[in-house]
Amino acid sequence: YCVEFKTESLSHHCALENRPYARWMQYLREGHTVCVACQPPAMNTDTHRCSGDGHNADRGKILHWEAVGNSQCQGTWKKIRQLEHCSCPLVHSFIFT
Repeated sequence: YCVEFKTESLSHHCALENRPYARWMQYLREGHTVCVACQPPAMNTDTHRCSGDGHNADRGKILHWEAVGNSQCQGTWKKIRQLEHCSCPLVHSFIFT
């Protein structure tokens, strides 16, 4: 499954990232909708959920995220909805880890 989030805030460290494998961080923007897929091995085998997916979060609750590979690239987002299939453009599609 996939979860759509609206990015509320992010650190300036994301825009400064220039390593080839991490340039995707430069595309993160406040107010953008991003899709995050829950796939194995991040998916819990018992619950079939990914940690941090906001499953039990109230609508409008601010949730914290951190980018893998650059712990200084972090921010907050709000869960919009959960989908069975992701529909965001590739540059705005991510996976839970």
